[in-house]
Amino acid sequence: MARGIRFSSDPAELDRARVHAWLSEDAYWALGRPREVQDAAIEGSRNYGAYDEATGAQLGYARVVTDGVTFAWLCDVIVGPEARGRGVGVGLVEFVLADLDPLGLKRIALATGDAHGLYERFGFEPLSNPEQWMVRGVNAVERTP
Repeated sequence: MARGIRFSSDPAELDRARVHAWLSEDAYWALGRPREVQDAAIEGSRNYGAYDEATGAQLGYARVVTDGVTFAWLCDVIVGPEARGRGVGVGLVEFVLADLDPLGLKRIALATGDAHGLYERFGFEPLSNPEQWMVRGVNAVERTP
């Protein structure tokens, strides 16, 4: 894992204002997301943070929506602009997957418009039968810059 960075799954440690700013202002999939929507998403999910060991400042965030038994959706993975290039994203995804491993989930899904290389390192691959999958609502990945 990245040096000088601490990872946690304790939602009480989250800097919710910072997470909301990152997502609503910088994340193509969540631009304009209202704070109350983000807070509700946090409440309904497993949450993960990356923190600077020296200052305690939050550096990254990820959340997982899961039934805890068969399926999980990894989403809202983001690293603050000031912390990019330090291995925060890699360490965060590694921490999340290590936390989920004991659950024995059959499938963990995610959608990304620009970070395929990161997730491939952890065994994620394109859907083998995408014609079997469907979505209802806005497909945010199609709105990449």
